[in-house]
This record gives sequence, structure tokens and C-alpha cells, in this order.
Amino acid sequence: MSATHILLLIGAYFIVLLSISYLTGKNDSNADFFKAGKQSPWYLVAFGMIGASLSGVTFISVPGWVEASQFSYMQVVFGYLLGYMVIAYVLLPIYYRLNVTSIYEYLDDRFGFVSYKVGAISFFVSRVLGASFRLFLVAIVLQQFVFDTWNVPFELTVTLSILLIWIYTFKGGIKTIVWTDTLQTLFMLVSVGLSIFFILRQLDWGFMDFLSSDELKQYSKTLFLNDFGDKNHFIKSFLGGMFITICMTGLDQDMMQKNLTCKTLKDSQKNMVSFSVILVIVTFVFMLLGALLFIYADKFQISIPVMDGKPKPDLLFPEIALNSGLGMTVAITFILGLIAAAYSSADSALTSLTTSFCVDFLGIEKKAENRRKKIRKATHIGMSLLLIIVVIAFKHILDTNVIDGLLQVASYTYGPLLGLFAFGIFTKHQIKDKYVWIVALVSVAICYILGKLPPENLGGYVFGYELLPLNGFITFLGLLLIRKKQTSNLNNPT
Repeated sequence: MSATHILLLIGAYFIVLLSISYLTGKNDSNADFFKAGKQSPWYLVAFGMIGASLSGVTFISVPGWVEASQFSYMQVVFGYLLGYMVIAYVLLPIYYRLNVTSIYEYLDDRFGFVSYKVGAISFFVSRVLGASFRLFLVAIVLQQFVFDTWNVPFELTVTLSILLIWIYTFKGGIKTIVWTDTLQTLFMLVSVGLSIFFILRQLDWGFMDFLSSDELKQYSKTLFLNDFGDKNHFIKSFLGGMFITICMTGLDQDMMQKNLTCKTLKDSQKNMVSFSVILVIVTFVFMLLGALLFIYADKFQISIPVMDGKPKPDLLFPEIALNSGLGMTVAITFILGLIAAAYSSADSALTSLTTSFCVDFLGIEKKAENRRKKIRKATHIGMSLLLIIVVIAFKHILDTNVIDGLLQVASYTYGPLLGLFAFGIFTKHQIKDKYVWIVALVSVAICYILGKLPPENLGGYVFGYELLPLNGFITFLGLLLIRKKQTSNLNNPT
């Protein structure tokens, strides 16, 4: 499939998204941009969230991770399932009761101004980095397989990618995204299914032949129970996965903004529960695809692509889909799936960053009515420029598998959010609000130091994703230290 064909396909895809944007963004109101008028059908939100949760990171990076870590990622995913139950039955009732636009308004209600801003800043940093990780991944694929052909610089590739997202979200915001995410999830799942089908046909295997093959057994070890010091040990991965979900979904404005567009709390809970079960199944299919890619590459002598002098397993899927002779159907569906997966998370990230900055930092709801739309649109442009800068920076500093890097960053940036919300929900204490930022910084610093310690200094123990709950626990302890003396006039924490 030539670079020109890929570009034409991308162009056609965005024409479809722009058509959806036109239909959903006619009102161009802040109410639709931030909350979609609270009229989104729960099943539509649930289906669309699959694509947003998986993103281009799962679409590319999870299959590319199989060679190094086998199916160990499924241990994290099992933890996700429990985390989603906590979100559905602990966090969502709080958000609906307070009728928040930004979920960090809860911290203002519970503790005060500084806690509110610490929570909002934690999300802002986390989401900028997380969205940039995802955008970086799709940008390097487009660069490698399309724009390098025409000597287009990476910086321009990134700028064009984010410009396209801005164009179809600047009016409808979350209302547009609920619908575009549904379409993008469909494209992504069809792409994965067809890729598996055509690769199996090329290998002259049926699906059951693949599942029972010795080749799959080389990659499919799922449970790691022997060495607790190992980064991939089941308990560490499971607990890490649970807390990653609570933080990266339940305490994340991006993901919660979609849930808050449902009509009622009950609808939102149905969305969360059904989505969580389907997500586990879909992620397992991605792991199977990853193993299949390496089996196929080994049989047909396909090397892992090299970028900037380094092997990039993240690029194996596009290399096989586009350049290994599987046919035009696989190439077309791969490109559609890649774009869908990448942009289904990136567009909602841009919208949630705009929402959080407008509500949490600019206090848009306190501004004059005739200024609010201008503020929102200017902020939307500013967030787009910020993402461009960070994605370009990643090209020069990122040296790890993208999904591994994403989860490592989450361990540091979401910890203070976890500690603050846990303290607010599970205790009745008030705190000395002005010291919260110190607690948050100290907690992140301690966890960063622990994460960087050589294993030999810890008796061979390697920190993994359990750094996130540890970070939250340290924040929780710090909040205990700055709690106020008990009085009879306490806010209701829930």
C-alpha cells in the first residue's frame, strides 16, 4: 500500500468525522461541549469508551510488547476489572450527587482551594503526558510509512495530526466525541479481527489450530507467581492494574466526562460495568494478535523495524500489515484501525484538557455569559499547541515501549489524586489545605527515588506498577499528618 493511498484513506476518514462533527456541533454551546446536555445513551458511551481506553497504545504497543513480556499484561487487565467496579459504585455516585462539570470540584467541596488545584494540576500533567504518548505512537507510524516517503519532517506530521483533531472537536466537544468514539471503536475492532483472520490464513491455520499450537505457548505465559521481586509478579501487576484503573479512569476528567454525559447515575453504572467486561475480552484478543505477529514474522523472516537506529517492536504490526503481502484489505483496515484507536483517545483528551483548564483554572462558570464561548475556544487552541510541543519532545527523549512508559508515568502523576480522593471518601478528617501541595510533591519525589533505585539495593526487588498505590498511600499518610483537630462541624466526605 503506497503512501499516497494511505493519505487518501486518512483524508476520507476525516471527512466522515467532520460530517459527524457538523451534525453534533450545530449548537456550538458550552453545555454541549462540556456535558453533551447529559443526554448520551449509556450503551453508546460504553461502546465508544472501549476505543478510548484501548487507544493507539493498545492497538500497536500491546502486540509489540508480547515478545518481551508474553501475556503478563493480562494480569494488569484483571486488576482493571476490579478497579472499574470501584468506579461504578464508589466514585460515580459522588460525581452525580455533586453534579460536577470537573470531577476535581469534589476536592474543593471536601477540602478547599489548594486541594482542588493540586488535584486539577495532577490530572493536567497526567493527561498531557498520557495523550502525548498516544499521539506520539500514531505519529511515528505515519512518519515511518507515509511522510518519510515525501521527506516531510516529523514536526509537521505531529502538527497536522493535532490540527485535524482540533477541527472536528472545536464546536461539539464531548457531544461530538461520544459519537465519533463509537465509530472509531468499530473500525478498530474490525481491523484487529480481519488482521487475525488473514494472518491465520497465510499461516494455513484455523483459529483453534493457533490456540493449541506450540508456537503460541512460547508467548502465552500469563501468570507470573514465582518471584515476588520481579516487576511482573501477579500480585503487583493485579493491584497496580486496579489502582491504575481507579486513577486513570475514575479520577481522570477525560474518562469521567463521558460517563457524566449519561442521563442518570444508573445508566452511567450500566455503562461502566458492561464496558469493563468487554474490555478484558478485547485486550486478550490484542495479546493473541501480538503473539501471532511474532510467529508470522519469525516464519517469513520479517525483521523488527528500526527507527533512529533502534529496534521498535511497536512498529511490527504496521510493518506486517502494510509491507508483508497480506493484501489491500488488511492494509486498509489496519490504517483505519490505527487512526481510529489513536484519535478516539486523543480527541477526548484534548476536550477534557480544555474542560479542566476552563473550569478548574479559569473559573469559566464565573465569567460573564458573553465571554464563556470565546474563553473555551481560545483554551482549545492553547491545549492543541501544548500537545504539539510535548509530542515532538517525546521523539527525542522516549526510549521505552510506549505502553510501559505510559503506565510508569501514571505511577507518579496519579498518586496524589488517589491519596486525596481516598482520604476524602474514607475519612471524616479535615486538613490544613494550604500544605497539600507539599504532601503531593514529597510523595511523588519519594516514589520517583524508589523507582530509580538499583534492584541490588533492594535485595533484588524491582518496583513495577505497585508504585501507584504506594504513591497514593504515602499521600494519604501525609494528609493524616496535616489533618485538623476534630470538631463537631465536619463536612460529609461522601
